[in-house]
Amino acid sequence: MTGQVSEGPAVVLVGPMGVGKTTVGQALAERLGTTFRDTDTDIVDTAGKEISEIFIDEGEPHFRELERQAVRTAVAEHRGVLALGGGAVLDEGTRALLTGLPVVFLEMGVAEAVKRTGLDAPRPLLAVNPRQRWRELMEQRRPLYTEVARAVVSTEDRTPEAVAEAVLDVLELKNA
Repeated sequence: MTGQVSEGPAVVLVGPMGVGKTTVGQALAERLGTTFRDTDTDIVDTAGKEISEIFIDEGEPHFRELERQAVRTAVAEHRGVLALGGGAVLDEGTRALLTGLPVVFLEMGVAEAVKRTGLDAPRPLLAVNPRQRWRELMEQRRPLYTEVARAVVSTEDRTPEAVAEAVLDVLELKNA
């Protein structure tokens, strides 16, 4: 397959919370006949509690360490479609680890983000003033998403299946 390295995941999805990494990732895995893995799910399974509880009980630095470990393990072990948590790219080691992998940045605008994430969802980083906070997070993270990504695909006004199709196109995995 063109656009794919022999080691590591077939596709890595990055982007902000609520962009649809899990839903699109599952659709992609099905299309590629492979498995799907989400590092946020790995963290919840390892910690035995939801991410919002980790933030409250142990704080963001502890969560970020769990996230670093989860990403390292998943990149080393998983050969299917991998979705990373929205803040995973904040870690320099994680960004280095993604070098050369088929990473796609799924993006959306703030109005769509607020609609998708909801104002009362258990998202600890959006607890106060979600619109402003989401904009701030994106200003900080967008350059990091684009740094690690081989391609950028918008999820605006697209079904998960259409986004998955666009990812396959951009990574030239169409005939997979």
